[in-house]
Amino acid sequence: MNITINGKEIAFEHGDTVLQVAKRAGIRIPHLCSLDWAPSPSASCRLCVVEVEGSPRLQTSCTLQAAEGMKVQTHTPRVMKARRNIVELLVANHPQDCLACDRQGACELAELTREVGVRPRQYAGMKKDQHLDISSPAIYRDPNKCVLCGRCVTMCHQIQGVGAIDFTDRGFRTQVAPGFSAGLNVSGCTYCGQCVRVCPTGALMERSHVSAVVAALSDPNTVVVAQVAPAVPATLDQERTKHEGVPVMLEHLAAALKRVGFTAVFDTGFTADLTIMEEANELVERVKTGGVLPMFTSCSPAWIQYVELHRPDLIPHLSTCKSPQQMAGALIHEIYPKFAGFVAGDGTRGTKRLVVVSLMPCTAKKFEAEDVGDVEYVLTTRELGALWERFGIDFDSFTDRAPLDPPFAEATGAARLFGGTGGVMEAAVRTAATLLGGAAPAGPLPEARGLDGFKCFNVDVNGITLNLGVINGLGRLPSTLPAALSGMHFVEVMSCPGGCSGGGGQPYNSDMTDVKKRIKRIYEADKKAEVKYSHENKSVAELYEEFLGRPLGEVSHHLLHRSYTDKSALTALHGAEADTGAVCAAAEAAA
Repeated sequence: MNITINGKEIAFEHGDTVLQVAKRAGIRIPHLCSLDWAPSPSASCRLCVVEVEGSPRLQTSCTLQAAEGMKVQTHTPRVMKARRNIVELLVANHPQDCLACDRQGACELAELTREVGVRPRQYAGMKKDQHLDISSPAIYRDPNKCVLCGRCVTMCHQIQGVGAIDFTDRGFRTQVAPGFSAGLNVSGCTYCGQCVRVCPTGALMERSHVSAVVAALSDPNTVVVAQVAPAVPATLDQERTKHEGVPVMLEHLAAALKRVGFTAVFDTGFTADLTIMEEANELVERVKTGGVLPMFTSCSPAWIQYVELHRPDLIPHLSTCKSPQQMAGALIHEIYPKFAGFVAGDGTRGTKRLVVVSLMPCTAKKFEAEDVGDVEYVLTTRELGALWERFGIDFDSFTDRAPLDPPFAEATGAARLFGGTGGVMEAAVRTAATLLGGAAPAGPLPEARGLDGFKCFNVDVNGITLNLGVINGLGRLPSTLPAALSGMHFVEVMSCPGGCSGGGGQPYNSDMTDVKKRIKRIYEADKKAEVKYSHENKSVAELYEEFLGRPLGEVSHHLLHRSYTDKSALTALHGAEADTGAVCAAAEAAA
């Protein structure tokens, strides 16, 4: 089947929209509201209108189904005038603070004004004056910069299945907000940040820690160290023109961080291996002693927030292990001052203050750091760009390399897998099989890999059949939890589609094609790793021998494990029987 766009005949498949066909053919049709991976476009922005031969009206290309013989024009004078008028109206009602906006240089509205030729303001009128929402430790919401494209609503409802935000009020007062226009901190928000990643303006932003980190770096009485999550170097490598692989990118990153003042740079992959040691032992113990099954992973903070807010009945099923970020934070504070020798003779740290900065692909990690403790600041992958700008570093062409620092520098191929969906499961199976007296898988576990929403499979180990599942994205939970709770032993849940590689703190405008490329680099790092099993990490073994004792022991339980809280009262304002009292009670509980 063929369609003609701008005089060019292009093949298409049944169900394709004109916008999708044009994009594949390299024809740019401006749009704001449409997301390539959303099941049903809202057509709310009207910027993607095109002329169709035989139709008197302009048609929205995001909803227009391609048809055999259809002839479309995407940039006629009529179309360009309509788009320009729309953008002029958006600009007229938008704050004119571009020089101070955190989205400067990455704002799609600013790009559209250039693209359609809007320069002087054509319209003037009343400006929005809505309250800022700074209640969340992870996400900052400015309704005055919202263009009502609905991308965040689509992502929160259709992709993530949380429904924490939606259109509220009417007419000029319309905004996107939680129920009753409450703060995100008393909503059903899990802080996954997928809404932030797709927002075209500065209406939704992560709570930036860049200035706080820069201040800490300039304080002579502060020792600032960093930990780097597995998905971050994979993303940076994917973003670069020259691809060098995850281990090399980690060394570039370590060198750049030390140049701007970090004392040491650690690999969060080390505590990913440590997580597997604790989690695999916890799984084996539950299987052997009849503990609560299935056991769910606890690495994703947005998933933990989802359980505590929406499904507190699942709390007994959660692994008690902290995430690798929090394990690293706890161990760095406990061990590194003595290791580095900046403690006083009486064992105190003297005047030196230790600050742990996490480099993460996730906005929910900011919430986790505040909720659990152990980590002072979290910088997303996006915020790294702002950090480089503060210090004049062009990281795209940065060639210096430096090793990561002991005692948290060694990571196995299994740890690298944490950067993508199914990775925690695959790493855990490698070690759990050994703990059960069987042989660790010799190669990849293909059943755990891929971007399917729900993967269900069995692994036979020494006469024991482990029923395993991988849930890719919060939006899959309603349809998959019943199956996951029925007869399974271990289930991995990653909040964001693609896992950490598709996290809410990853670069703007990235899609699932980019996520696949990042995961491919993670698999390559695992394939090339000399040590592929977490239980063979020699540095982890030394840590147990010299400090922790044994997995699930008293010391490890104190430092590496956590408890959970039933927060379901916070979601009362989203229920049908919510009232003022419920809202007030939820707000007081959050405070």
